[in-house]
Amino acid sequence: MELRTLGGTGMKVSPFCLGAMMLGKIGNPDHDDCMRIIHCAIDGGINFIDTADGYSRGESEEIVGKAIKGRRDNLIIATKFFAAMGDDPNMRGGSRRWIVRAVEDSLRRLGTDYIDLYQYHRFDETVELEEVLFTLTELVRQGKIRQFGCSSFPADQIVEAHWISEKMGLARFRCDQSAYSIFNRSIERFVLPACKRYGMGEITFSPLDGGYLSGRYRKPEDLEGENRMSFFGRITGKPFDPYTDAIRNKLKLVDELTVLAEENGMTLAQMAVAFVIQHPVVTAAIIGPRKVDHLESLLPALELKLTTEMLDRIDELVPPGTSLNPINDSPSGTTKAALRRA
Repeated sequence: MELRTLGGTGMKVSPFCLGAMMLGKIGNPDHDDCMRIIHCAIDGGINFIDTADGYSRGESEEIVGKAIKGRRDNLIIATKFFAAMGDDPNMRGGSRRWIVRAVEDSLRRLGTDYIDLYQYHRFDETVELEEVLFTLTELVRQGKIRQFGCSSFPADQIVEAHWISEKMGLARFRCDQSAYSIFNRSIERFVLPACKRYGMGEITFSPLDGGYLSGRYRKPEDLEGENRMSFFGRITGKPFDPYTDAIRNKLKLVDELTVLAEENGMTLAQMAVAFVIQHPVVTAAIIGPRKVDHLESLLPALELKLTTEMLDRIDELVPPGTSLNPINDSPSGTTKAALRRA
């Protein structure tokens, strides 16, 4: 597998990053099965694993820690801080008080003495960004983390963070992690250009748009019951309704995209993931399988390259810079193909 350099860090990572959000009670509670997924990914050439303290309240990190014993030195391990890890209001967020404790907890759960990439999971408006960058810089100097990045930051906060780092002589965000898929292309407008401008790597998540681009859902009835959309609807307090016009439109596009994929000898899921990692600013796409066969079905996408004709057809269906995801902003589209090709 051809490795890519993560921003200006010099760290070489696989184009696929194994996401561990679904490893644990919110996805797959079977630890042995989860460890088989991780080992299968490593054996398949993936050297990049991403988790977070908030995934199943630390259980995901513990699973990753058990799975990487004896293999840790050959892997790039990423985790995150911000999520609530207890009822105490100070056990969350981006305060210096919490970060210095959260990193120790993550190190213990992962069973390692350093974290390759430590990420600010969400922006905390109650904390000055200077405080966060100063604290993370200290952790680098202490050897507890090697690099740090942000996640789901808008472009203006990315720019501000680099300005602060330059002004104060601090280490800077080396990468961003944002949602990106054929159905959610909003980061093409400002975030990806900002990452390119500052030499940041881009690690994208949800390349299958929460399952819509997996090929599993073709009509509203398929979305009834328990699935990832209903799960996120519960935790966000916005009940999921599969019978809205927006969802029907997405499913209609799924049909058209499926035809395009099959005409070119690939599955819809493989085309969707190949689309993401083909963007020149994207370093790696996070794939988060709950089962080994889910992982194995996506690995062939590493060898795929979408033709100009395929990219043009995708642009016709979902213009660059737009989002069909109700959770995300839906900015007006643009016809600039350079947003995903330059």
